[in-house]
Amino acid sequence: MDGITTYNPLMVKVALGTHMVTGYAEDSFITIEEISGGVTSKSGCDGEIVRSVDPNMRFSVKLSLLMSSPTHKYLLDRYRRDRQDGSGHFPILIKDLTGAEKFTANTAWVTKLPTNTKGKEGQNKEWTLETGQADFQIE
Repeated sequence: MDGITTYNPLMVKVALGTHMVTGYAEDSFITIEEISGGVTSKSGCDGEIVRSVDPNMRFSVKLSLLMSSPTHKYLLDRYRRDRQDGSGHFPILIKDLTGAEKFTANTAWVTKLPTNTKGKEGQNKEWTLETGQADFQIE
């Protein structure tokens, strides 16, 4: 091996239920962030330290999409279903096919509508999802 690795954004796939996400924005198009406290610590007056591990493995996922992406319709439908009767949740899978990185959750949902911006050129729209307990395998 010569130490060269290759990243190809075309090999990053996102499935929301049976819907395959398409129409990603340029540059950063997926952001995955832990919602829980992770591992926190407190220190007493005498310097004693206690660490706490939060068992909550929930995440926030942001998808940045071109305004022409067909995924907007899917997410809007899911958001409306959730607001109407709570049935808008779906499983999520994010996989980089060039490596071992994989994110999965049995339940995800749209938290709110994206900000609607108009300008001289087509604008990106960013959807924020939250998940139930998730599994995030990072290289």
